[in-house]
Amino acid sequence: METRIWTNGSIYILDIQGDIHYVDSNRLKDMVMKMIGKKVECLIINASRIKSIDSSGIGAFIYISSTLKKLGMSLAIANVSAALGQVMDKTKLVSYFPIYKNINEAVEKFSQEQ
Repeated sequence: METRIWTNGSIYILDIQGDIHYVDSNRLKDMVMKMIGKKVECLIINASRIKSIDSSGIGAFIYISSTLKKLGMSLAIANVSAALGQVMDKTKLVSYFPIYKNINEAVEKFSQEQ
């Protein structure tokens, strides 16, 4: 898994590329926890280049989502890849996550809330 973080104003965007498996899921959670420590209020995960994801990767997404909700921070997942979409459909998690077609749509939603 490779990641890149960039910003659009006060909104942080986390690009993820590759596979999200056990070791990667722990890295992902740690990365987001560091972002929380920096008081990031809005996070968009760009999931367009996720090639595969296992149960620990899905667990990381659930952990990230629930942690941000508890802290009053916002999360969006944009550009859901086919691999991630299939897993979310099978596990019935599509309605659990705030999913957007693209980054611009998610940024617009966050901008309206601020």
